[in-house]
Amino acid sequence: MRCSFESLSRTAALVLLTGCSLQSMAQATGIDVIQAYAGTWKTETEHFDTAYSKAGKESSTLHNDCWKSGEFYACHQIVNGESKALIVFTYDPKTRTYTTYPVTLEGRPAGHGKLVIEGNVWTYPWDDTENGKATHFRVVNTFTAPNRIEFRQEYSTDNQNWTVMAKGVEVKQ
Repeated sequence: MRCSFESLSRTAALVLLTGCSLQSMAQATGIDVIQAYAGTWKTETEHFDTAYSKAGKESSTLHNDCWKSGEFYACHQIVNGESKALIVFTYDPKTRTYTTYPVTLEGRPAGHGKLVIEGNVWTYPWDDTENGKATHFRVVNTFTAPNRIEFRQEYSTDNQNWTVMAKGVEVKQ
């Protein structure tokens, strides 16, 4: 698709721009895909009362100051004006897997996480084991447009049936 806006109505140009932006996002490969997170996002979240969460609503502003250096992509995450973490992303093209490494201000060991990208759906899965029993958790981000992410946080005891702990939307400003 060639993106040209000459002699198009404003509405047609916006539709074409959205299509071109989604195409550009889809064409990014490897570590370059992570650049979709860069920028400032307004976040609205609704939490539900579950075994792992309390009901409530929250709004925040998330700023991801991101950059690429070689085969690494890093995002300094700032929430409501406060520095929260530096997230370093890596990508292994042989296995087509992404790994995340959060660095907190306190320097606590945080280990690493996994990111699975399938089209416009980005999933962060992890497990927590207590008393020998694993509980599976995940955050699922669905890019419905380059500037909009619909997300949900879920848990499961059987890795099949998921309970939503929170859901919301992030809109790039």
